[in-house]
Amino acid sequence: MNSASLIAPLETRPPRGEDKRANRLLARFRQVRNFSERLCETLEPEDCVVQSMPDVSPTKWHLAHTTWFFETFILKVWMPSYRTAVPQYAYLFNSYYNAAGDMHRRDLRGLISRPTVAETYRFRQSIDAHIEELLESADDELLAELEPVFIIGLHHEQQHQELLVTDIKNVFSHNPLHPVFREREKAIEARQVAPAGYVDFAETTLEIGHDGRGFSYDNEGPRHRALVPAFSLATRPVTNGEYLAFIEAGGYTRPEFWLSLGWTTINDPVSGGWQAPLYWIKQDGQWWNFTLAGMRPVDETEPVTHVSYFEADAFANWSGARLPTEFEWERAAAGLPVEGNFVDSERFQPAPVAAAPNDKLQRIYGDAWEWTRSAYLPYPGYRAAPGALGEYNGKFMCNQMVLRGGSCATSQNHIRPTYRNFFQPEKRWQFTGIRLARDPA
Repeated sequence: MNSASLIAPLETRPPRGEDKRANRLLARFRQVRNFSERLCETLEPEDCVVQSMPDVSPTKWHLAHTTWFFETFILKVWMPSYRTAVPQYAYLFNSYYNAAGDMHRRDLRGLISRPTVAETYRFRQSIDAHIEELLESADDELLAELEPVFIIGLHHEQQHQELLVTDIKNVFSHNPLHPVFREREKAIEARQVAPAGYVDFAETTLEIGHDGRGFSYDNEGPRHRALVPAFSLATRPVTNGEYLAFIEAGGYTRPEFWLSLGWTTINDPVSGGWQAPLYWIKQDGQWWNFTLAGMRPVDETEPVTHVSYFEADAFANWSGARLPTEFEWERAAAGLPVEGNFVDSERFQPAPVAAAPNDKLQRIYGDAWEWTRSAYLPYPGYRAAPGALGEYNGKFMCNQMVLRGGSCATSQNHIRPTYRNFFQPEKRWQFTGIRLARDPA
């Protein structure tokens, strides 16, 4: 028997270890990268270059920055033959990684007319081709070395997919034509939402933070023990209808409900003063809500979104409740399936609250990021990693509040019970909402 006959044909031979790893990474890479471009299918080039406020980045910039990440932290490190075609992209599309070099000002990203949108897509295609070449040629040792950074790159792109959605919503909201990002049924089903119940949790000491199985960001650890006193958590998020009652009760005019900085923020003459969640407009006595499907009447059955921490805290005070801590939230979410209304459904809007048992937690994941009353701080023993990737989370642990649970713009496989999102307390262009908590009677 010829020794060559001992080798099965390529299409039937069991894949080598590096083939399995490479194929898995490549499949995931293509899925994530393709979804970014799918989100842009209904956008025109003119849509992709607008920056409506400093927090918002143009769609083109998101597409380029996520590509720059793979070029900078994968290709330039592990592919010796790689040569960048446009060295200036490293300056234009770096975000905040000081160790990776200088960067263009964030608030001036809308001034970057070149590269064009078409050139940005060609940049993506070029980097994707090089990534595929690298993965297909790498041995298992190299794949094992680059995989942790590669996985960060995938999750990093999913974060920017969420920002792409929320940023284009802000861009469109400033257009009097009320552009539609995605069509959606216009009918609002008339229904009553029963008052939220509360689930009681006894005092306990438990492990908080990621357990090391699967991917997590560094700010989710180290895992540590924490005492969580007894508390009660609302069974569902606060709805638009419930928040509307707060508005009609004069909630925005009564300083006793507001933190001092919150009161100053909502009455800032520069912003015009806040009287409702972002994207709400009152016309002819009716409240309207700008959505990614255009301008719609406020659906009182949907979870309220686009509220700041200040608004969430004031609503909780008005309700005789409070916001949960992030440790209470994590304890309550432990063991619950990561299911809900995520960006995967491409609804791009919180779903109405349906009738459900009022003694169980509902809608913990998806729909709206839930503000907690916890400041974004390092867990005991936390140390940022060295190098540019060590700047990913640690350097933002100041003057921000933690949110949990994901939203209708988050990918389902990007979220987990220990995920810590964070924003400054005045921010509200994300799908941020409210779930109430209470102390024992």
